Amino acid sequence: MNKEEFKNKVEELGIIITDEMLTKLNKYYELLITWNKKFNLTRITEEKEVYLKHFYDSLSIKRAINLYNYNNLVDVGTGAGFPGIVLAIIFKNLKIDLIEANTKKCLFLAEVKKNLSLGNVQIINGRAESYAKIAREKYEIATCRAVSHLNIISEIIIPMIKVSGYFLPLKGEIDKEIKEGLNILTKLNAKLVEVKTFKLPIENSNRSILIIKKINTTNIIYPREYNKIIKDLKNRQK
Repeated sequence: MNKEEFKNKVEELGIIITDEMLTKLNKYYELLITWNKKFNLTRITEEKEVYLKHFYDSLSIKRAINLYNYNNLVDVGTGAGFPGIVLAIIFKNLKIDLIEANTKKCLFLAEVKKNLSLGNVQIINGRAESYAKIAREKYEIATCRAVSHLNIISEIIIPMIKVSGYFLPLKGEIDKEIKEGLNILTKLNAKLVEVKTFKLPIENSNRSILIIKKINTTNIIYPREYNKIIKDLKNRQK
């Protein structure tokens, strides 16, 4: 996907994209490539591939919800900043917290924030399940991209979401995970509202966005310790 194709496809999603935003995305790409030589941030490095598989894929969340109508968002396990940094560049109305356990990746995110003057970004270097205990019902929107099994990540993230807020995990093939994850959603007082499926342009790979709404306050026992969450999932899969 070249830059002109990217711009056109993004606008088809109903996203307003300016020359300033495109300049910041290009700078982001340059920083990604430079830092990737030291920290191995991504295996995808060709410019056209980054614009398709990282930038456009991140913005596809707009298929599920109109982010122009919200004020804050948390991206859990953001890695090199996908989708969080991309969303921060495009949706200036959003205050975005990026949670990442890897300190080297957080150093990269801090450099991106500084170079791109992203005043709407906060970087949290720590484990999400620990942070969730002090950030209960803080966010209107939570997301993650290709992070862990739905059963695991739901328990960690949903306690952070406000009642009537949304959890929007970005996934590929998802049918099996949905079947295994519905039970925990009920326990967390959340409900799967819809699954948006589509194909990534050009390469036509399958993508899914789950729209999970928080119906009521989550019990204080969640999230449990990470090893307990993992053990519970393994028992269910036997």
